[in-house]
Amino acid sequence: MTNPHNDGEEYWLDDIRNVRKIVWALVIVCTGLFVADAFYHKHTYFRAEGWFGFYALYGFFMCVGLVLAARVLRVFLMRDEDFYDKDGGDD
Repeated sequence: MTNPHNDGEEYWLDDIRNVRKIVWALVIVCTGLFVADAFYHKHTYFRAEGWFGFYALYGFFMCVGLVLAARVLRVFLMRDEDFYDKDGGDD
């Protein structure tokens, strides 16, 4: 994969194999942390905090919720592509 904006220089993330290695490393670390949740005692305030994988699932669903909320907000905050290039006549 060649990026037309880097003057022919190839970087290590331009190689799709390196990107896949990073993704798999992230999957392995997250899975390990999820499983490790079963092996320590939790001092919880709410009952739900003691459930297996609660914080991992909570973080995942809140992240998905933020993305969905951003898509809704985009409808209200979106501006034309040339919004800042328009001449306001105040020169």
